Amino acid sequence: MQIIKFCALYLFLGLVWTAQAQQNETSILGKVLSAQGEAVHNPSVKLNGKSIPADAAGNFVYLNSKEGTVTLNVSAVGYQTYSKTLTVRPGKNAVEVRLLPDEKAIEQVKVLGLTKVQEVNKLAFNVTAIDATKLYNTTLDIAGALNKTAGIKVRESGGVGSNFNLSLNGFSGNHVRVFIDGIPMDNMGTAFQINNIPINLADRVEVYKGVVPIWLGSDALGGAINIISGNRSRTYVDASYSYGSFNTHRSVINTAVTSKNGFTIQLNAFQNYADNNYKVSIPAYENRLDNFQRATKVKRFNDTYHNETVIANLGVVDKPYADKLLVGVVLGKDYKEIQTGARMQSVFGERHRRGSLVMPTLKYSKTDLIKGLDVQVTANLNLGWSQNIDTANRRYDWFGVTTVLSPTSGEAQSKTRYKFRNNEGIVTSMAKYSIGQRQEISLNNVFTTFNRKGSDPLNPTNAEYEKTKKTQKNILGLGYIIKANDQFDFTVFGKLLTQNLLAEGLRDEKMNRLGYGAAASYFINPQLQVKASYELTNRLATNDEIFGDLEIQAPNPNLKPESSNNVNAGLAYNFNLASNHHFRVNSNLIYRYAHNFIFTRFESNQARIIADNRDGVRTWGVDADIRYSYKNFISAGGNITYQYLQNMQKIEPDYTGISPVYKDQMPNIPYLFANADVSVFFRNVGRPDNNLNIGYNLMYMNKFYLYWPSRGGRAAEDEKRGIPNQLSHDINMVYSLAKGKYNIALEARNITDELLVDNFSLQKPGRAFYVKLRYFFSKK
Repeated sequence: MQIIKFCALYLFLGLVWTAQAQQNETSILGKVLSAQGEAVHNPSVKLNGKSIPADAAGNFVYLNSKEGTVTLNVSAVGYQTYSKTLTVRPGKNAVEVRLLPDEKAIEQVKVLGLTKVQEVNKLAFNVTAIDATKLYNTTLDIAGALNKTAGIKVRESGGVGSNFNLSLNGFSGNHVRVFIDGIPMDNMGTAFQINNIPINLADRVEVYKGVVPIWLGSDALGGAINIISGNRSRTYVDASYSYGSFNTHRSVINTAVTSKNGFTIQLNAFQNYADNNYKVSIPAYENRLDNFQRATKVKRFNDTYHNETVIANLGVVDKPYADKLLVGVVLGKDYKEIQTGARMQSVFGERHRRGSLVMPTLKYSKTDLIKGLDVQVTANLNLGWSQNIDTANRRYDWFGVTTVLSPTSGEAQSKTRYKFRNNEGIVTSMAKYSIGQRQEISLNNVFTTFNRKGSDPLNPTNAEYEKTKKTQKNILGLGYIIKANDQFDFTVFGKLLTQNLLAEGLRDEKMNRLGYGAAASYFINPQLQVKASYELTNRLATNDEIFGDLEIQAPNPNLKPESSNNVNAGLAYNFNLASNHHFRVNSNLIYRYAHNFIFTRFESNQARIIADNRDGVRTWGVDADIRYSYKNFISAGGNITYQYLQNMQKIEPDYTGISPVYKDQMPNIPYLFANADVSVFFRNVGRPDNNLNIGYNLMYMNKFYLYWPSRGGRAAEDEKRGIPNQLSHDINMVYSLAKGKYNIALEARNITDELLVDNFSLQKPGRAFYVKLRYFFSKK
């Protein structure tokens, strides 16, 4: 803690000194925006004919300027050239440039003008960037947007607010790390997760498959998701409300006010509520009201969920001493009724969970702190709490109470009102130094701490609650990038992982792991890119895997760290047929061999899940994505993923000889799935600047094994022990008025009311309908 305080004081004094030193300088601070107020990426800026460097967000700074008049010229692909004579006065001169679109260059923009999403997709890593702004009028959350991406399957255990498992190219759960603006979301709690964060909070979502870049300080084994928040520093309001089936309500408001001198206040708030009372199918052997004669459908009755979250920041932006210096707080709470355990057969009628999120935050970033050096520092600490409440001494099935238990019993185990804090904190720091225009060195460090403390008024003398459950983890990374020319770039990096683990009475250990990797990209021609990457990566068990989550996840303090050799190869090809038919094709091959692979299985009573190690798991896979667009009229595409995970553990505990499941396909993991979509755009519908978009989405998932195939778990042979084929269809319509200021969206999901199941065969909602209203305003 003293080190953190010292670093914070050092940073503060440095900022004050920098500000004071630059106070007397005559400088020009500029930002280049589109007519709609969005940042223009990498514009060309000239002052009296001299080129001034501008960053990817359109910011430029010219220090030690002379007083008098200067001529400013700004240009960017797809925009009209801006030219103006400025009068420069002593001190700071703020300039905001608004570029108008160049209609004549619209076709060139499609080929030459790179958005930030396109820039990310060009990286040497196996990465896909999702443009979240195109989904703002939908009712999707972040998880819903990810679920339409090649190689990804977001597996939820139910409706709104349910537990989820993220599968990415064969690795799932905690193998895949999630970040927001490069900050790990490990300590965000249940009030702030990807399946309750609305898509409107993101500008884009970056999906790294396999090798994870050094600037994401992570011990991910199989990939990472980085949510880039809208984080607009200009003055704007973006508000929406949606209502739909199962009494589902979602509200979002994002707003910011920024003064001319750079002072900014930013506010993001969202709310989700759902009864989740959709019908589920139960087999005949569970239908006691019909004497177990036939299958039937029943409504879920203990599955209400709601959460409310507010993110507030204030500080300064676009200053000579800081591109961004913000202090803030994240406040949230959530309530969830728990309908089932790990399987549909474990039914609860009164069990529920409450939680809160109280997280002070600090964010600082500066490009060219000294010439060529970019720095970023963030810190947060979750002071919130969680409480699991299980006080009903009754046993339920899908039709109500079946048994009255002893007075000390709860529905799952003994009665409990255990309330606890995990006291999780994260400090990240990154420094990037550019050597000329073609070389770059990066240093990244992420420190996290965890210390669970709690008590139970119903079991005040339980010694288990007094035991220390504590971890400290540090991830240090060093990387080097060289761009030999505009066609080829190469990255090499190393990571050092350290963890101190104390599970009182069970384990007290310090662990160190070293990983390394490399990635390369080559453009055969401007339309065709090939890329390859390799990484020896390590992952340390998470706190929930070690200590349990006190709900569905049972603890396993004896988990070993896992490691994996990851190889990726891919290509991206963009081409046109005639002048208006544009195609984009991406394909990736993957190979993984993991040691001490951490996977999730049923606990012995099958009411909870538990993490366990397997000596080895080998994965082969391929995914492909194709997109087509015709002018501004139609967009269509689809993706398909195949992944084969094979158990390579020869010896099983308490079994003599070669394991019967040796070289079996790993159970409860989808291996073949696909998505497709088509959208048609109609311009000037009803009146000028009113547009209509009609779309269709398809989701397919092939049947897969719920248990080991060698132990009777084949879906084709025993439907009760397998996950069946699934095919669902969604349709949507969005009507935008006044250039997108007002928007109305209608959605119908799973219109054929197919049975959709996921984690351990838990059923998801059937046919559902939603409407969304959205308002957007930006000050020009």
